Amino acid sequence: MGGRNRRIAGAVEPLVGSIQHRNYTKDNAIDICIVTRDCLAKRETIVRNKRSTEDVAMGIRRRVFEHSMRNNGGYLSQACSAAEQLAFLYNEALNLGEPTLPAVPKPFAGVPSADNPDYVTGAGYNGPFEPQYDRLFIAPAHYALVAYATLIETGRMDAEGLEMFNKDGSSVEMIGAEHSPGMEVHNGTLGIGLSTGAGLAWGRKRRGEKGQTCVFMSDGEVQEGQTWEAVQAAAHHGIDNLWALMDVNDQQCDGAMSSVMEVRDIAAKFRAFGAVCVEIDAHDLDAMRQAKAEPHEGRPLIILARSSPTKGMSFLQRRFPRLHYVRFKSEEERAEMNQAIAAELGIDPVELETH
Repeated sequence: MGGRNRRIAGAVEPLVGSIQHRNYTKDNAIDICIVTRDCLAKRETIVRNKRSTEDVAMGIRRRVFEHSMRNNGGYLSQACSAAEQLAFLYNEALNLGEPTLPAVPKPFAGVPSADNPDYVTGAGYNGPFEPQYDRLFIAPAHYALVAYATLIETGRMDAEGLEMFNKDGSSVEMIGAEHSPGMEVHNGTLGIGLSTGAGLAWGRKRRGEKGQTCVFMSDGEVQEGQTWEAVQAAAHHGIDNLWALMDVNDQQCDGAMSSVMEVRDIAAKFRAFGAVCVEIDAHDLDAMRQAKAEPHEGRPLIILARSSPTKGMSFLQRRFPRLHYVRFKSEEERAEMNQAIAAELGIDPVELETH
């Protein structure tokens, strides 16, 4: 059967309203396909996973929250804004093969070199590099914690792996590197992700490979000129096996984007540079599915997912607009945040140790 999240092409009327079950190769992945007439008509991706994408997104937020509570801070706002997006990519939008790396990540094994012939990137958690499978680049490396949580929630990495987060000698880095789970290249310099993806997509298209190339991005990358060069080049060369999903949360390291550099109408810019561009509510999965189905022959597709950096964790509004990395100001704030956010996420507060 190949990838966990394979897509079904075409519409068959007798399937409408049915639920199909197929046994799968992993214990935690029984295919479930709920077919609706609207879904078939719009050629939307049909989920084939044990858990719904909504459930995966909630699991991502809960896992990032619990980790941040135990570790005296973390990238909470990125989980708020991007949970649905990463859940959508891994749980249904991308055709990915089974992971090729251990469920518990190995320690950092050194950089690529002639003396390190066994070096591999973390992309093996996204499956093998085979022509029929999609490839994913996670451009904002500071979303690593959210990406790791997504891998766990979709059964691609064990929860034990997150215990290695930001530890000396670990590949599960705070700022994802090319050896980190789910990462294929180093995107620590924001703005290089889309051009890297475009180059790979162009090569894949020239080889006749069926798999698409997707880039998950953050809106801070539109402040970088290389992003616009990538779009222009992709449109010029007809790289239509390339698409990007951008988390537009209007936040960056130093606060609100508008306070750092005003970017104005980025949708109009993307269209002017030759892309097909769709704007959606980042927390509306049906809108995300429809946007992914937007025709874009001969051009790249850019989906601008306008998100809330406090979705599911409204307590964080007290920190607005400095939400990039949340570290607790006091044990009292930590305890209050623990109670308030846990209640909003529908879970018990985390048992805390005093720091």
